Amino acid sequence: MTTDITIIGAGLGGLTLARVLHIHGIPSTVYEAEASPTARTQGGLLDIHDYNGQLALQAADLMDEFRGIVLEGRQALRVLDPNGTVLVDKADDGTGGRPEVQRGELRQILLDSLPAGTVRWGHKVSGTRTLGEGRHEVTFADGSTVVTGLLVGADGAWSRVRPLLSAAAPEYIGKSVVETYLFDAETRHPAAAKAVGGGMMIALTPSLEIAAHREKDDTLHAYIGLYEPQDWFAAIDFTDADAATSRIAREFADWAPEITTLITDGDNAPILRPLHALPVDHRWDRVPGVTLLGDAAHLAAPNGEGANLAMLDGAELGEAIAAHRDDIEAALTAYEQAMFPRSAEAAADDGGAGLHELLFGDGSSRGERAAGIGSAGSSV
Repeated sequence: MTTDITIIGAGLGGLTLARVLHIHGIPSTVYEAEASPTARTQGGLLDIHDYNGQLALQAADLMDEFRGIVLEGRQALRVLDPNGTVLVDKADDGTGGRPEVQRGELRQILLDSLPAGTVRWGHKVSGTRTLGEGRHEVTFADGSTVVTGLLVGADGAWSRVRPLLSAAAPEYIGKSVVETYLFDAETRHPAAAKAVGGGMMIALTPSLEIAAHREKDDTLHAYIGLYEPQDWFAAIDFTDADAATSRIAREFADWAPEITTLITDGDNAPILRPLHALPVDHRWDRVPGVTLLGDAAHLAAPNGEGANLAMLDGAELGEAIAAHRDDIEAALTAYEQAMFPRSAEAAADDGGAGLHELLFGDGSSRGERAAGIGSAGSSV
């Protein structure tokens, strides 16, 4: 049986769904707003977990390709205090279950695994509507339309498909992240390179934090977190890189220079990323012919699970469709009944809050708390 399946969004979740469907001989079409696979940088490192993301890759029959892009040693973790004192220095001994890969390379593996023409680039969705009997119409920015028997929204935080199912909208969580990159770190930024170490570094106070990954090609990718209202960030002119850098760095004036150099010595203009989330228990009543996956379904504060959950969503939805080829509604019901509690549990497990509690909570010394970060920090 040929199932008419339209997937909106060529991120990791949508592509995993398309791949698993392809393995089972079920065609699908993925519509993506970006003009091409190289239209923008695809983000930094992802730790792919053995209990969700890797399960999705197994279902997609792509584990060999995945192992080929793993960056060895990147599961190492360092936790510093703002003075630069090392609280935790955990080497990567090769036994961790969260190997790191570049997001762009993982996406390319998925794209390469699909038949030519599966992804239709340059199709930005402007609206969707229900036609009845489980069918929906998708309208694109160029005025073209497609009618589909199964519509899957894999289109992220600001999903155009979600309104068919839910009135929920993402809300600002009270924190934003500013991203910077330092290139040729060992040569050009040796102090920062030493502070970060071979994998991930975290330094934080109750209101400020800096995290950084060592990526490929000797690049440090830093994430500067500030708990401020959106108006605070709106007052900063991020089109003026020097002024924006200076303003952000001012908040970290008393921190060790080997840490703050991740702000002040960035080789790019600082990039502002406001953080939003859907309600932790976000769910919807079954609507024939449409469902969501990934951030479109369960956008949460960053805790290391988002990409992994999106991929697992895609894999499980694909397998449910393959198991219920003649009853799509049974497939969607089975998928959503498993996805809703899983995503709610993950959203409630705020790894960042857990690390704050370990370092700053009551009832134990900082040293005693820091002794337990080796496992907690990897989920941040």
